[in-house]
Amino acid sequence: MHTHIVVVISALAIVLSAAKGEPKSISGIQMENLYPGVRPQDDLFDYANGTWLRKTAIPADRSRWGVDSMMTERSLEQQRALEEAAQTSPDKEIRKVEDFYASFMDEAGIQHAGAQPLQPELNLIASIRSVRDLAPLLARLDRIGVPGPFSSYVYPDAKRSDRYALWLDEDGLGLPERDYYSSNEPKFVEIRGKYRTHISAMLRLLGAARPDADADNILALESKLAALHWSAVDARDPQKTHNPMTTDQLRQLVPQIDWAAFLAGEDMPTPTPRIIVREPDYLKGVSALLIGVPIDVWKTYLRYRLLSAAAPYLSSAFVEEDFAFNDGVLHGTPKIEDRWKRACETIDQLMGEASGKLYVAHYFRGDSKARVSEMISNLLNAYAASIRQLDWMSPATKAQALDKLRKITVKVGYPDHWRDYGALQISSNDLLGNVFRARAFESAREHTQLAGLVNRSEWDMTAPTVDAYYNPATNEITFPAGILQPPLYDPAADDAYNYGSTGATIGHEISHGFDNRGSQYDSDGNLRDWWLPEDHRRFKVMTDRLVAQFDAFEPIPGYHVNGALTLPENMADLAGLEIAYKAYIASLHGRTSPVIDGLTGAKRFFIGYAQSYLGKRREALLIAQLKNNPHAPERYRVNGVVMNLDSFVDAFGVKRGDKMYLPPGARVRPW
Repeated sequence: MHTHIVVVISALAIVLSAAKGEPKSISGIQMENLYPGVRPQDDLFDYANGTWLRKTAIPADRSRWGVDSMMTERSLEQQRALEEAAQTSPDKEIRKVEDFYASFMDEAGIQHAGAQPLQPELNLIASIRSVRDLAPLLARLDRIGVPGPFSSYVYPDAKRSDRYALWLDEDGLGLPERDYYSSNEPKFVEIRGKYRTHISAMLRLLGAARPDADADNILALESKLAALHWSAVDARDPQKTHNPMTTDQLRQLVPQIDWAAFLAGEDMPTPTPRIIVREPDYLKGVSALLIGVPIDVWKTYLRYRLLSAAAPYLSSAFVEEDFAFNDGVLHGTPKIEDRWKRACETIDQLMGEASGKLYVAHYFRGDSKARVSEMISNLLNAYAASIRQLDWMSPATKAQALDKLRKITVKVGYPDHWRDYGALQISSNDLLGNVFRARAFESAREHTQLAGLVNRSEWDMTAPTVDAYYNPATNEITFPAGILQPPLYDPAADDAYNYGSTGATIGHEISHGFDNRGSQYDSDGNLRDWWLPEDHRRFKVMTDRLVAQFDAFEPIPGYHVNGALTLPENMADLAGLEIAYKAYIASLHGRTSPVIDGLTGAKRFFIGYAQSYLGKRREALLIAQLKNNPHAPERYRVNGVVMNLDSFVDAFGVKRGDKMYLPPGARVRPW
């Protein structure tokens, strides 16, 4: 998924201005953000954004700040206004949204309840007598969003894309990634110490008799689970993580779990759905831990997992301790968000198609959907033309690539059919109950889908979301309404800026269908090799070079970008920008682009791209990103990409000796 925000807003801008016949007489560049102390030939990201980077502080309640963050802030304010007014609506579903919001804002009632809302689940954990009793409990916790050592979700089968499967995923950790448990670097040793203190503090709030000893046991168990996790690169490999199993095979892998009881506890349809295990080695290791770790330790661990998942919805002592570690220590955020923001975010996560329907009705232009769809269609045509002209791809593979391109489903704005929340019970004075019921409602809805064909009209994001995505299993690109609005688009902006932003984001999402990961799926979303061997070899030569380029980047001393982990996003950035530039040149129809604000069209194109990644992060979040996020930091998504493009070199006259110079033979040119 992609967080390239300004780009898509600019898409809306250009199509609206074109439709109105307005002249494009301004550059679109945020001139006040340019930093003249840096040459674009040495650092395009800093040149385009440097003044903003130097004068703008990250707000106290944020771990990062930039274009997408500012848009999200505005979206939350809009959702707040709608949710506070929903009590006057005659629509029962909309009033549920208001009741959910009211339950979050009921601070007095939540404070009075303390940890009492957890008691039903705590009683279930207390009733466990042996490992064989765990299955129905793990199923119950999984349904309400409290994963134990493993979790489940419903998603299309990667090799039978018209059918859903139940996927079993590795889980069970309170720290972001396995290196946090094993690395001897002082920073990680310090985090582990603070994590132990945090666990103890949380259990003490719950009234545990031996919170320090319990914290030691939990950290020791999680460390053993972490050692079983695959690397972040292997965990994103669609071939390695597709391991269909029958229930008999699951019993052989983890005989300590009563899988029939687990599936019954999840309310699975009959016959038993197809089950896919992402990391069989992990589950085999869990089997050994279920034998070797005392049941009382497992119960303490599950008690903490429950408490950690519920803490944001409990009384203030739990909320503050949860924030202090998970946002303060892990992300470096000094201040918790306002309560209303947390309320809106929770509703978006759990009733997002009800609140999203409200959002679309008030904040998404009726003609925007068709206009943005037309813009995307133009980019798809440009991509097809590029594929036909490739010199490294064989004719047979090109034919299948073009077929896949033709079959891409485009989703813009909001779903054609909204989800029905009629069976979901929401109370105005039971926040945690609402959260658990909403999660169980969604779990039941997904499990019902296991009996039928994949619903390709379904959305994986809510309408107010400030983001976009490509889904290889359904071969679709999606742009929610939340990303298709101001404040950063300019209807009067020249085409160069809009292609540099709009073209790059659309091209990025299309390119995910052909990157090293997405290219393993065919036009129908099946995990199938449709490339000839020589095409694989030529493509791998390019991707290996791009991996090496990004491996060399060191955002923080001692912490490098992981070129293999970030390869799909880096390749999509590079391919998307390359296609966008070709589309921009084609749009000129042989004319010379005007010089505006002293900048040629080519320069405006690349500066527009760089300004679309305007943003900064706190160091703790940046370290976490480098460890497990498939996206490189913003600076390198700009500089690491453009230095490969001949068009960038020509636009700014980049020469040998400039920091952004790559010799022609070292440049990666995929499309």
